[in-house]
Amino acid sequence: MEKSYFKNLIKEKLGNVNLIVVSNREPVAHEYVGKKIKSVKSVGGLTIGIEPIMKTLNGTWVAYGSGSADKASSDSSGRIKITSEEENEYYAIKRIFLSKQEINDYYYGYANSVLWPLCHIVYVKPVFNSYQFLAYDEVNKKFAAVIKEEIETLKNNSPETGEGKPENIIWLQDYHLARCAKYLKEYDSKIKVGIFWHIPWPNPEVFSICPEKEALLEGLLSNDLIGFHISYHCQNFLRVCEWELEAQVNWADYTVTYKGHKTKIMPCPISVDFQYLQHLADSEKVENIISDIQNKDEIIEHPYEYLAISVDRLDYTKGIIEKLKAIDRLLENYSELRGKFVFLQFGVPSRVHLDAYKRFNDDINSLSEEINWKYGTGDWYPVVRYFKQLDLETYLAYYRLADLVIVSPLHDGMNLVAKEYISSSANCRGMLVLSRFAGAAKELLDAVLVNPFNTECFSESIYKALFMDRDEKVRRMEKMQNIIKENDIYDWAYNFLFALNMV
Repeated sequence: MEKSYFKNLIKEKLGNVNLIVVSNREPVAHEYVGKKIKSVKSVGGLTIGIEPIMKTLNGTWVAYGSGSADKASSDSSGRIKITSEEENEYYAIKRIFLSKQEINDYYYGYANSVLWPLCHIVYVKPVFNSYQFLAYDEVNKKFAAVIKEEIETLKNNSPETGEGKPENIIWLQDYHLARCAKYLKEYDSKIKVGIFWHIPWPNPEVFSICPEKEALLEGLLSNDLIGFHISYHCQNFLRVCEWELEAQVNWADYTVTYKGHKTKIMPCPISVDFQYLQHLADSEKVENIISDIQNKDEIIEHPYEYLAISVDRLDYTKGIIEKLKAIDRLLENYSELRGKFVFLQFGVPSRVHLDAYKRFNDDINSLSEEINWKYGTGDWYPVVRYFKQLDLETYLAYYRLADLVIVSPLHDGMNLVAKEYISSSANCRGMLVLSRFAGAAKELLDAVLVNPFNTECFSESIYKALFMDRDEKVRRMEKMQNIIKENDIYDWAYNFLFALNMV
């Protein structure tokens, strides 16, 4: 969808709407750099997709204020206006400030020690703690209370139009806010509220072990619309509702009626800004970074002929250990690659306060060192780790230089790295190796699809992709590019909001 066409469509279809988007992570944070305050924009797909809508509709984004200078840069109510270069385009961020205890119990505790492992089913046990669920519930109430304040402010400040007062639409984001809609509906049952669940939804047997399962479902079914990336996750959710609740599930139209309230369930795969990524990957800035890497690579300090890369958050769901085992087997089976092949793992540290993540990081380092000791020589070693956040242009430069990009989560709602790589690969030089257990695999069928748990087949697939015929690579890559181009991030955002406005 062209961005200009997208904006016009949003104005036409949703022009008389007060849009409030709610997420744990804020789209723009403010940080102290010395005595100065610096604005830091989130690089996530969510911000890229939703921010243009917010500016077009002059919406409000409610989020946890995590930046060190967020309070200093906001007004007394925690509000800050984010302006645009284009006239009359802006939105407001309304920040919620949480205590360290609230963050520990709500975010690190219930959200990421219970809901994250429960939904991803990768054999890391959830750590159930009833106290942390109460904290999670209280923070959801806190978000709801701030949203109510914003609704009252908008009600007082919104001018009457020929169509009456603008309608309020609340769009919740992800597993941090499963209980929020319940408290919003208690405030006003007529408010339109939807949530997009960005991670997988587990099958009924797995979900049934959760002590707070009914409370979570009660919260979610207070929404008018629930979005998942793929139909399989929608079906799992419907089966859970049948299994756990005396709810009426209509499989024909994907709806659940519970306590007299009907909720629509909708598959809606998130994507990326294809045109922006393609343009940026071909930009002079990225070309200069490529030239610098080729002249003196600061990350890979030894020569190679074949380069495979991965870009992951350092999370146990991303299949990094399984990937390293496949690289080990590849070098064991194909000795001619020794001294020529390098695997570069980019990683962004994540949730380092949790024991499961600390152990996982230790396992990555240990296995990487073992592989490098086994195959390395004085002037070459096969595994390079770089665990710091880089800017998007640098990632795009490495995408263009890579022979392979490996995306191998054990379970993932979508995985936008796969789509970023395909979008930025204008020359179709490389190939994507993609886990069958990523939501993206339902769309990107021309990637080399793998089961990351099957080490032998995984390693053979890496070899196949590495030496695939050039014409075959181009054919596959172009097909995948067309799929992403036809269903980009703007289609995702518009489709969800339009459906929410219609329920």
